[in-house]
Amino acid sequence: MRVMVLVKADKDSEAGVMPSEDILTRMGAYNEELVKAGVMLAGDGLHPSSKGLRMRFSGSQRTIIDGPFAETKELLAGFWIWQVRSFDEAVEWLKRAPFDGGTEIELRPIFEMEDFGEALTPELREQEERLRAETAKRAG
Repeated sequence: MRVMVLVKADKDSEAGVMPSEDILTRMGAYNEELVKAGVMLAGDGLHPSSKGLRMRFSGSQRTIIDGPFAETKELLAGFWIWQVRSFDEAVEWLKRAPFDGGTEIELRPIFEMEDFGEALTPELREQEERLRAETAKRAG
């Protein structure tokens, strides 16, 4: 199963404060463990919301809302995508993450094709598989 690990933003990440060398070293070692174990598929930090935007969709109308956004607790500072055998395994990996100081992390399963049941027709399945293969070729 795949899971997404969502690292919540805080006042420092939203202010653009970069992590210290110590934090980068500890996070690098943790990421190394994840990669060696075959768990980490992707992961990155995100710029503050002041460098982003939101787009609101209403019918055919698109409205752009420039950052920064007010509710820091609702924002993300980074993410990982992990491949694990179970949700419990993901929780065990997350317990080892080098965070402190009240950092909040959200862990959520990613939908797999079989989760969609009969709504995912053979044609839609083929399309999804083709798109994933094309994406993997471009990333590799």
